[in-house]
Amino acid sequence: MTKEITINPERPDSPDASRLVEELDAHLIPLYPIESHHGLPVDALLNDSITFFVVRVDGEAVGCGGYMRYPEGYGELKRMYIRPTCRGLGLGMKLLTWIEEEALQDGYHIMRLETGHLQHEAIRMYQKAGYREIGPFGPYQPDPLSRFFEKNLLESAI
Repeated sequence: MTKEITINPERPDSPDASRLVEELDAHLIPLYPIESHHGLPVDALLNDSITFFVVRVDGEAVGCGGYMRYPEGYGELKRMYIRPTCRGLGLGMKLLTWIEEEALQDGYHIMRLETGHLQHEAIRMYQKAGYREIGPFGPYQPDPLSRFFEKNLLESAI
């Protein structure tokens, strides 16, 4: 039986979106010292410069993510998460592609991200999607526990 997968904009403070962000924090916070935890809390995700999405499978919220628009002309992926029980179904890549397409429609051609060095699955996905490693950007300082990536969305759209 085919499952219905939807990705739609949603307020980060909706019950489902908040729960997903809490699950992500419950996973990440024990892995890194507080100074290396760069995930935005739900209230900070309510910023006009952030567009946030929820992935649903047959109506159940199973993932989230969004991007922040910077005045310097690039977007930054934020709070990408797929529940462990739903990984391996291609949902992370679907969400990533969705966000990239939204950013392109908004006129953003460069997408960047910060992730922890222990997020091996996420790093593999980003690299498979064409992201290349870069140094710290924007508000980030060098951190041996962080990895930074960038993708030119125009090059991949050709």
